[in-house]
Amino acid sequence: MASLRPWRLLSFYISAIAAVLRFIATILRRASSVPSHLLRCPIIVTLIDHCLSLYFLSLGLSPTTVELDGDTTVHFWASAHRRFSRPDLVLVHGFGGNSRLQFLRLAGPLSLSFNLYIPDLLFFGKSHTLRHDRSERFQARCVVEGLKRLGVGRYTVFGISYGGYVAYRMAEMWPEMVERVAIASCGIGCTENQKTEHLGNLGRNVTEIFLPENPENLRRLINLTIYKFDPFRWVPDFFLQRLIDAMCKYYKKERLELLEHLLAQKADPDIPIPTQETMLIWGDKDNVFPPLLALQLQRHFGQKAKLEILKDTGHASNIDSPDRLNELIKSFALGCSNS
Repeated sequence: MASLRPWRLLSFYISAIAAVLRFIATILRRASSVPSHLLRCPIIVTLIDHCLSLYFLSLGLSPTTVELDGDTTVHFWASAHRRFSRPDLVLVHGFGGNSRLQFLRLAGPLSLSFNLYIPDLLFFGKSHTLRHDRSERFQARCVVEGLKRLGVGRYTVFGISYGGYVAYRMAEMWPEMVERVAIASCGIGCTENQKTEHLGNLGRNVTEIFLPENPENLRRLINLTIYKFDPFRWVPDFFLQRLIDAMCKYYKKERLELLEHLLAQKADPDIPIPTQETMLIWGDKDNVFPPLLALQLQRHFGQKAKLEILKDTGHASNIDSPDRLNELIKSFALGCSNS
């Protein structure tokens, strides 16, 4: 009976939040008669944040903050009770949100087989630094140092999109720590001409899309990265604007600097080849980094690199094809074959 109490508590919180969301939905339907100060209320973002935290806690993950020095703090969601019979798995998110948002559909299944460590990259979630280094190498160094402080030894790391750059640098710089590396939908290894072409195909300033300040650009970002459905199709623009304002309230300048650094650095098709086993995972409908880049990267990495192309999947494979992505990560990290 005691084991049921946490679930009853979680059920109570979710039921309460659902009731509040129904109330908010009623407000939205009557938006024309609602005072403007109520529409500016960020309660929906707070509720979503609490729901995500409750879900991650229910998976046996706990929030952990690691002070690397007086300047830098890295926040993790980590397995509260580490089982030494299970391998360690690190999940590194991309630019489209913090760790909980991007790994909402992955954390549950993977938590059954691994000790999970899910960091918020610097200037996402609760991770931050006073230093001015905006490179992926510095992001990688902070994640690795944080894992060392948590007592994590060798592990598999999975990174998606911007997180793929960070995961690759972790594998390159700390081969004694990273046993395997999986990279999804990432632009490493492209040529300068390919980079220019892909940026041109986006049709407008890249920072406007990936750091949206208005509903139009947020919808453009969703349409660019998600292939199977549009989660904001029926959401009114005024509500999306409130969501943008609340979620982009902190570290807006620093995130822009991260993106500008990524765009400014010279493309390098001859990047160092990882010594570890490597898996590349790409959606066949990826409009950010087309599958051609995945094939090119696999050829460059050589025999230790395996490529998986996901059918009817866009850039955000964690949203379009989470079940298949979970299967691939699990089999790869456990060292199993997957047909």
